[in-house]
Amino acid sequence: MAKVSSGLAYPERFYAAASYAGFDGSADSTVGAVASKFSNETALLLYALHKQATLGPCNMPKPKSWKPIEHSKWTSWNGLGDMPSTEAMRLFVKILEEEDPGWYSRVSNNVVEPMVDVKMNQNPEVVVAPDNGNAYPEMKTVATVNGHFLESQDKDVVSEGLEVVSVYDQWVSPPVSGKHPKARYEHGAAVIEDKMYIFGGNHNGRYLNDLQVLDMRSWSWSKVEVQERTDGMTSPCAGHSLIPWDGNKLLSVGGHSRDPSETLQVKVFDLPTCTWSTLKTYGKPPISRGGHSVVHVGTTLVIFGGQDANRSLLNDLHILDLESMTWDEMDPVGVPPSPRSDHAAAVHADRYLLIFGGGSHSACFNDLHVLDLQTMEWSRPIQQGEIPSPRAGHSGVTIGENWFIVGGGDNKSGVSETIVLNMSTLVWSVVTTVQGRVSLASEGATVVLSSYSGEDILVAFGGYNGRYNNEVNVLKPSHKTSLQTKLTERPVPDSLSAVQNNTNATRDLESELGMGQEGKTREIVMENTDSERNIPKVEEMNKNLVAVLKAEKEELESSLANERMHAQQLRQELTEAETRNGDLYKELQSLRGQLAAEQSRCFKLEVDVAELRQKLQTMETLRKEVEILQRQKAASEQAALDARQRQSSGGVWGWLAGTPPDQRANIDES
Repeated sequence: MAKVSSGLAYPERFYAAASYAGFDGSADSTVGAVASKFSNETALLLYALHKQATLGPCNMPKPKSWKPIEHSKWTSWNGLGDMPSTEAMRLFVKILEEEDPGWYSRVSNNVVEPMVDVKMNQNPEVVVAPDNGNAYPEMKTVATVNGHFLESQDKDVVSEGLEVVSVYDQWVSPPVSGKHPKARYEHGAAVIEDKMYIFGGNHNGRYLNDLQVLDMRSWSWSKVEVQERTDGMTSPCAGHSLIPWDGNKLLSVGGHSRDPSETLQVKVFDLPTCTWSTLKTYGKPPISRGGHSVVHVGTTLVIFGGQDANRSLLNDLHILDLESMTWDEMDPVGVPPSPRSDHAAAVHADRYLLIFGGGSHSACFNDLHVLDLQTMEWSRPIQQGEIPSPRAGHSGVTIGENWFIVGGGDNKSGVSETIVLNMSTLVWSVVTTVQGRVSLASEGATVVLSSYSGEDILVAFGGYNGRYNNEVNVLKPSHKTSLQTKLTERPVPDSLSAVQNNTNATRDLESELGMGQEGKTREIVMENTDSERNIPKVEEMNKNLVAVLKAEKEELESSLANERMHAQQLRQELTEAETRNGDLYKELQSLRGQLAAEQSRCFKLEVDVAELRQKLQTMETLRKEVEILQRQKAASEQAALDARQRQSSGGVWGWLAGTPPDQRANIDES
């Protein structure tokens, strides 16, 4: 959206534009006077927007069809529906800017001032328009480091119906509507689909368990009505972490409560059903705690430190795999951070876990520790830039390689600076500073990352700095431009991802070479013009400078050549590694094919063996049957032989008659 540069704030800017366009704000305004300056379509649209801004949605009866002008005006106005008045004002001025960019230069102060009859009600943050008394919420601005408040003409309206300041690197308070949540700190906050969810927290020593939601499209608060389940609602807690998960779920990890469990509990809130449940996990979970840090890395949650129910400080490390729901206690090598709670944690490049600050029972810290999640090794790198002061109870959020830290305290006062760490170069810098006892300089506040009009914004809520807060503040960071300028003023240390940044370093070296040559050449020219009387000396100095520049140039070119050679070697090694990986993958695919063929062959052999075993069993049965038949046959043959012998002996009568055996045989033969 093009920024309106009239120098007036709403609604003043709107009434000035309406006056110039030909609308006097009365109900009898017609399109004819405006059509002389604009086309009929533009005049109708401006008329409708003016009516919407001053009278609200169209509730007039539809004119008769035989009144074409009135019918067109009604149709245009009615088509805006329930568009908010501030949005109608914004569109009115925007269209006027597009149609007539120089309109404001032709409007004198004598014309503008009478048209702006604005009354202030009891709330200095609300402006009442003169036509119908509609309230237009105005933006509050937090004082900057210089103690000045941003003027209304410096605001860039970017919201849909509500004004949200998009001034870079300044905290502002959007015009939030709805019933505000109870003031609190040590709560949990998470963003899902342009909505910030707030759960639990501490208010006057009382733990909370309400779930509130801020719609960052309309900037309105509402309370989530939790549905009862058999396992009941989650108990009130504070010092926990709220993590968005699986697109439509919230994970509440740990926290202090009145009746703490022995182990760390993970609660799940399902947005579609508005129900709480306990996440069923396996393995050995950590002991219960609060003030710990939780970061979401890939499909795991990494939990570090905190304070248990007995107020004992911790520095242990646990990982929960969200796919297998299994806990794993890690034992990294190296020197871990000292036991602490209320610190901040972030992850860089899905590999490096960064721990900053926190506190013990008697001191606050400003040390920075890094854990390589692949090698599981702790290190304590050297911090660069404007090293932050010790603090605890701060909150952080990452945008790319930049880690923004907001708030915190040192047991004496709140921290007023909003700082940022470039996680690749480990360089700190200050983004902005607030003044006074504001919620941004407090402990236990939350900061989340959201987007508005396609740009990243930080949204802070709550905190405690002598009083409990429930304010919402927004900051639009300019880290993509300002941080690069700040970093070039300092020597860059070893990067956590040097190989990834090698190409960028080569480009920066080339840029530095060109800028350095140009800057020194300009200095030489200026010295020549200012030293006309000492031309010989100047020429000699120029020769010396040229020699120095040539030497520096040669040195830089040599360094650049080395960097390019190193980059070429890295690219060659990467190509070779990819080639080896390709060959290994092909070999793996071939082995998988051979294995599949062998498995198929083994299966066939198993089938053949089973068939042979079945045949062996059948042959054994047949063998037994053959033996039985053989015995039966032998018995039959023996019986037949005995019968023949009896017949050949003549029987009993022949024996009794005394016939000799030879004669009996002859008798038998005859």
